[in-house]
Amino acid sequence: MLVAVQTKVVISNQQGEKLVGILHDTGSKELVIICHGFQSSKERIPMVNLAAAIERGGTCAFRFDFAGNGESEGSFQYGNYHSEADDLRSVVLHFRETHEIKVLIGHSKGGNVVLLYASKYNDVDTIVNISGRFYLERGIEGRLGKDYLRRIKETGYIDVRNRKGEVAFRVTEKSLMDRLNTDTHRACLLVPQECRVLTVHGSKDQLVPVEDAVQFSKRIRNHRLCIVDGADHEYTSHQENLVSLILDFLREAQRDCHSLRSRF
Repeated sequence: MLVAVQTKVVISNQQGEKLVGILHDTGSKELVIICHGFQSSKERIPMVNLAAAIERGGTCAFRFDFAGNGESEGSFQYGNYHSEADDLRSVVLHFRETHEIKVLIGHSKGGNVVLLYASKYNDVDTIVNISGRFYLERGIEGRLGKDYLRRIKETGYIDVRNRKGEVAFRVTEKSLMDRLNTDTHRACLLVPQECRVLTVHGSKDQLVPVEDAVQFSKRIRNHRLCIVDGADHEYTSHQENLVSLILDFLREAQRDCHSLRSRF
């Protein structure tokens, strides 16, 4: 019977900040890395459930907090897509000494991050993009309010408040422009043909329209699109569907990889 061990692992990023994660160690040499979304953490339900399912299948999994999120060091930033891809790079390089890393999974903003990573480094076989946003210029007004570009240029920042009226986080002009200047279209085109990509999206996602998922499928060459009927952005009532879809895709990718190797 498989006995897995969950261990806290701390990794330094390129800025010397400590990134904190949980390694689900099954003793396997293969490792799947799981990335959370905006203002989220490694402890959110999709990340925990996916890591547990991968662990039960005998493969190691690592879920971690990006800088400025969860237990990791650093200050939270609104944009930061490329910086989070750099954080992911630090994690990959750390585990490359001991594991074979072929799969990266990202939820929401994390989906964008794993695609950015794949567009820059040709060293993973499989990417899973869960509910990532294609049109990064959309959704901003909902958080920052109308006329946000004019207001942020006047003051240099916009404070986003929670329902209690407290400041939840500050958006600087620099961090806003980082998001607006992140080219999702270009990143999709740069994902290598050899890299398999699965995009999963909920049909009832109120945060990121399902149309965004369709745009990924139009631009990524080796791509599969799965729409989960009735699912919201967090897959609140569809966790089993989400996990099953992803595990089936990973098994298929693994079989095809083994079949290709046996020909040579």
